[in-house]
Amino acid sequence: MNGIQKKIWTLAAVVLFIMAAIWIALTYYNQKTQDQYNDILQRYLRMNEVTTASQQTVTSLNNYLLSPSRDNLSQLEQSKEKLRKARIDVIELRNPGNEFALTNYMNLIDSLVETTERSLTFQSEKETEASDNAFSEADRISKYISEMSLTLLDAELKTYDRFYRGIIEQSAELKKLGIWLLLLITFLLLLFTYAFSLSITRPVLKLTQAAKELSRGRFDLRIEVESNDEISFLAKMFDRMRININNLISEIQQKAQLENELQQSKLLLQESQLRSLQSQINPHFLFNTLNTLSKKAYLEGSEETSDLLASVAALLRYNLKRLDRSVTLYDEVRVLRQYIEIQKARFTERLRFHTDIDETCLYVQLPGLTLQPIVENAVIYAIEPEEDGGEIWFRIVDGADRVTVEIEDDGPGMSEERIKQILEELPVESEGGHTTGIGLGNVVRRLRLFYGYDDVIGIESGPEGGTKVRLSIPKARESGKHDQASDRG
Repeated sequence: MNGIQKKIWTLAAVVLFIMAAIWIALTYYNQKTQDQYNDILQRYLRMNEVTTASQQTVTSLNNYLLSPSRDNLSQLEQSKEKLRKARIDVIELRNPGNEFALTNYMNLIDSLVETTERSLTFQSEKETEASDNAFSEADRISKYISEMSLTLLDAELKTYDRFYRGIIEQSAELKKLGIWLLLLITFLLLLFTYAFSLSITRPVLKLTQAAKELSRGRFDLRIEVESNDEISFLAKMFDRMRININNLISEIQQKAQLENELQQSKLLLQESQLRSLQSQINPHFLFNTLNTLSKKAYLEGSEETSDLLASVAALLRYNLKRLDRSVTLYDEVRVLRQYIEIQKARFTERLRFHTDIDETCLYVQLPGLTLQPIVENAVIYAIEPEEDGGEIWFRIVDGADRVTVEIEDDGPGMSEERIKQILEELPVESEGGHTTGIGLGNVVRRLRLFYGYDDVIGIESGPEGGTKVRLSIPKARESGKHDQASDRG
């Protein structure tokens, strides 16, 4: 049996013992008083029974004398038998105070029985006058018995008058004693209950205070509880948990610091790589040169070449200036069209580009330079190697809370291993010496950093060829926690 359960059983045992003691004492006193009352009542009833039996005997004798039948005679015998039994019961009422009166009382009973029998004898001998005289005497003796019963009852009442008064006084004293005893027991129970509850609540309060300190981040305070029950064991386990949490928090803080330093290093590395790439080309010189060539071609009548140079200039300007911040899907589609115009000038009829665009979805935000690398990858691996070229489908479909962008080609497709490498952001070697600029891996990473979840992009490739890249872009993006990382991506 454990400690708290033992204390509860002890309290219950004490309460039950006190209740049992009170119940036994009250039961004993009530039984004793009841026995005394019963004894007195029996004395009164026995005397009253003698009076009743004597009167019934006289009545039965009168009935028999008037109508001497067998039934009346049987009734008379029964009455005499009751009278004799009542006489025997009266003998038990003898005491030093009523011995003389009780002896006369019993003699009267004997006389009544004897007179009744004498009247019967005269009746059987046809001596009617003698029988009537005997009946008159029996009736007189019955009245004497009634008077003597009242006298004895009056003597009994006088004898037990002090007994009644004593019982009343004893009851009053017992009532006072019961009130004081109840108050004492209540006080002792309250005192014992307070001590019992304190032995449980005090350790619990210490544990509660320790829990409050832990909630405030104070894991250096030792938890000590002086108790000999389960709460002491709980406190020890609680203290051990505090130590483990403290050690775990220290480890988490160290790991977080290392991860923060590593993340800062990665961001610095990305910035340095981007700036290194930008520094390799002087944007102003390149833009001015392309614009000059575009105007010269226009003046010479080569309008198609002029438009192509203008598209290249706009594309380079977009790639260099929009990589570090988010843009709308409208901007991405506009630049994508310029890129396709450049590629169509290169591949002519070999590149067949189909679009299905829901214009109501072009307001959503996404990282800059997202669609061009995906389409560029399709051009390199699905159009360029094929003699007859190929087809690329570009779709934008509106959804409930997301916009779906699909880029599909009819090329040879991708292997499962390569798809896994791209989606798991593993290093991917370029095939056939081609380069994809930023590359699909960088696009996957930047999209996940921008939106904060992994299923923003998916790649499908069937055994019969063809590759489909699907982007699932939320219409509303949570701001704050991913903005910095996505802007730097």
